[in-house]
Amino acid sequence: MSELRTSAPSTPVDRYFRISDRGSTLGREIRGGFATFFTMAYILVLNPIILGSAQDKYGHHLDPAQLVTATALVAAVMTVIMGVAGNLPLALAAGLGLNAVVAFQLAPLMSWPDAMGLVVLEGLLICALVVTGLRETVMHAIPQQLKQAISVGIGLFIAFIGFVDAGFVTRIPGETGSVPVQLGASGHLSGWPVFVFCLGVLLTVALMARKVKGAILLSIVVTTVVAVVVNELADVPAQAWGLTVPAVPDDLVAAPDFGLVGSFSLFGAFGQIGLVTLVLLVFTLLLSDFFDTMGTVVGVSSEAGLLDEDGKVPHLGRILLVDGAASASSNTSYIESAAGVGEGARTGFASVVTGGLFALALFLTPLATVVPAQAAAPALVAVGFLLMTQVRHIDWTSLDIAIPAFLTIVVMPFTYSITNGIGAGFLAYVVIKAVLGKAREVHWLLWATAALFTVYFAIDPVERLLGVK
Repeated sequence: MSELRTSAPSTPVDRYFRISDRGSTLGREIRGGFATFFTMAYILVLNPIILGSAQDKYGHHLDPAQLVTATALVAAVMTVIMGVAGNLPLALAAGLGLNAVVAFQLAPLMSWPDAMGLVVLEGLLICALVVTGLRETVMHAIPQQLKQAISVGIGLFIAFIGFVDAGFVTRIPGETGSVPVQLGASGHLSGWPVFVFCLGVLLTVALMARKVKGAILLSIVVTTVVAVVVNELADVPAQAWGLTVPAVPDDLVAAPDFGLVGSFSLFGAFGQIGLVTLVLLVFTLLLSDFFDTMGTVVGVSSEAGLLDEDGKVPHLGRILLVDGAASASSNTSYIESAAGVGEGARTGFASVVTGGLFALALFLTPLATVVPAQAAAPALVAVGFLLMTQVRHIDWTSLDIAIPAFLTIVVMPFTYSITNGIGAGFLAYVVIKAVLGKAREVHWLLWATAALFTVYFAIDPVERLLGVK
């Protein structure tokens, strides 16, 4: 832990956040807050790309400007609350894995308000698990390597979404008996938008390799500028860019559009899909948000030297409760908070600074809505890589964990479904443990979940057997 100062705190801010007690200064906290913001500000672009590229059951798209406003607003509010209540340099924002579930699994089955209602229910469930102490019980029920496989699978899924959104990978229209996807629109790369994406990927990986701070955000900004120039100088059809055409906005600052705030139907999904599917979708949302939080909280606290002598996080209950409340708006803790810690942040005041910067971003919506998918998608590929790195923690020599982990990882992108990947992994895990005579090693919660997934995968024959179809 950093060397603590013994001088008495001189200001109310210092006393409340224990800035001096933790060996920090107000200047370090402010620098740390700025560093965290600029490291994770890419979410203001990526979250609208993820949610805006999908449509609900009725063909409706979400408004990009409203998505930027909602993303910035919730990040600002929850990050400030985390700083004030949890006193930890930990920022919260929209979870890409969580919103990938919302966009590509929930929305096609129901309306957007119904899908957001399930997110709120999942957040309330997280809070209940925290209050009752069951959150840690559930976390311990799933083997650590299987949790890591879930993160790796989500990483591949997010990267695949990036390649598809950019047009680098496309479906082959009207073809049967051939491969399902191809390179570019015609089997090879063509067009200026794809060129912009490729340039963005190369720039992103180069900056990351050089360990440039804020590499993802910087690459988005530079690639967007390139896209705007290309669109001005070249004759690029508007539809080639997708939903967002890169062009200089009429205004740099605009009043935020709060049209999406509070737009959810808490129980609307119950009339849209079957009970088993509903339970598993909520469970998938919970898993997508559940495990990264503990790893992030412990990792950031450890990096800041804030763990106690038993290796525990101070005020963990309050921290998890704030994170659970954030889950009700599809937000989660961000490991990018470590950037602020690297700049010297040790208290929640850094989070207050980060939250304040997100609040300022509410008025910069025109800038965020200029970014085309081809400029943002390289960041999705980069995030996929970062999640993929956890694959090194999986013991590939032990088949009773390696096979379930493999199925979890590959089924997600191959079926375009996070739920399917988790289900395949869980089922394989309990079956292999059972045939090896190690059934007692499997927590009863995993057995119950595997039973639900069995019904989920076999729902069609079960419904036919019961005469529902």
